[in-house]
Amino acid sequence: MKTRFVTQALFGLGLAMPITVMAAGDAAQLGGDKLTCMGAERAGSASGVAEYTGQWYKTWPGQSKPHGYEPGPYADEKPLFVITASNYKEYGDKLTEGQKAMFIKFPDTFKMPVYPSHRDFKFVDWTCDVVKKNVAQAEIVDDGLGLKGISGAHPFAFPETGLEAIWNVIKPHRAWTEKVTYDTADVYENGTIAWGKADFKTMNPGNHPDPDNRPGLDSLVDGYFFVKTLLPARSNGEVSVGFQPNNYTSNATQAWQYNPGIRRVRKAPEVGFDYPVPPGGLRTVDDDYIYNGSPERYTWKLVGKKEIYVPYHNFKINDPSVSYKELVTPNTINPDYMRYELHRVWVIEGYLKDGVRHIYKKRRIYADEDTWLAITSESYDNQDVLWRVNWVAYFYSQESGTFHRGVSLYHNLTSGAYEATYLVNEAGENWWRINQPMQKAEFSPQAAARAGQ
Repeated sequence: MKTRFVTQALFGLGLAMPITVMAAGDAAQLGGDKLTCMGAERAGSASGVAEYTGQWYKTWPGQSKPHGYEPGPYADEKPLFVITASNYKEYGDKLTEGQKAMFIKFPDTFKMPVYPSHRDFKFVDWTCDVVKKNVAQAEIVDDGLGLKGISGAHPFAFPETGLEAIWNVIKPHRAWTEKVTYDTADVYENGTIAWGKADFKTMNPGNHPDPDNRPGLDSLVDGYFFVKTLLPARSNGEVSVGFQPNNYTSNATQAWQYNPGIRRVRKAPEVGFDYPVPPGGLRTVDDDYIYNGSPERYTWKLVGKKEIYVPYHNFKINDPSVSYKELVTPNTINPDYMRYELHRVWVIEGYLKDGVRHIYKKRRIYADEDTWLAITSESYDNQDVLWRVNWVAYFYSQESGTFHRGVSLYHNLTSGAYEATYLVNEAGENWWRINQPMQKAEFSPQAAARAGQ
């Protein structure tokens, strides 16, 4: 598949916001009066960031099912206010440049309902031990292409460089396994929608709940993947399997593909970095989870920490009672199903190195201080024009005790198109299953051949 992107300059937006730069710390501070065991500030703020409680793990008041959709503990809350194109400048110090650009590009359809901030969920206790031990053990090696240390949570509780910060984004604690049938909607400015559908599963050995089965950061495999395409019809039956490495010195993402036309499995070409993702090429491979894969093509800068209104606790957007007709609307996902809260985020910028290629010259990434999950980002084209604005609507999973990706959104400000992927509202029994046991044989070339027949 070859995709050509044609861009034109719309406007230039700079980063003008007060930034807090955190001082380096030691492991004894983690889990104390001032910092959580993950390294986040416990205290709330006068402007509305909630105090960290971490009172719930894998359950909450009103939670009723061991897995599947739940409305969450804040379902009865109403927005404190709604930010629109007519008032967004009043909140400008707590908006990203990408959010401001969305209000300019889509003044009639983009809005942000802002709810009370909450920090009530926590991860499994062993992640605290990992973060604390990695203060002494985690180390970047091989010119930034690999790590040493303990897997299962972010390696650097007190990041001092951009490279340490982006490795935290690449290696946060999240689900061990996931399995789902999801839909993708590529929505164009003229209203047409190109649909995709896939059976999908991943396994991340570094997040295995059993420490005896949890390899270190210097092991070969970071994560396995399996994708069987159901839509578009021209690609029905194609199966891709493979793995992403931990160290990129001599390894790249390895993939094999079953082609139903020839009924054979073949080694796939390199699919990392800016390889366009079907069906419409509206995002790149390394846009998944906002950023993933090797950090090698960018020089990374840790800007600091900032209070921002970001998508948080987005249970409602995954509700099976909400049809795609209601949810997938022109210009952007129906904003009535989004939830924004005020949180502190780490701001990281990446600048494309000389002599390497990528369709993004500059990236700005915002990562949640409590989890190091990247929540939103901005990508600039080769003319330094803000081109794409992306975000992930995470929800807390009672099945895994992790914040899990819900709908992921990728907006093209030049064309007016956007992609909404990991849509599960109409998945039925194939809604997310998380942390269910899997084996690496399920991600082998032989597994691809079996699944395609």
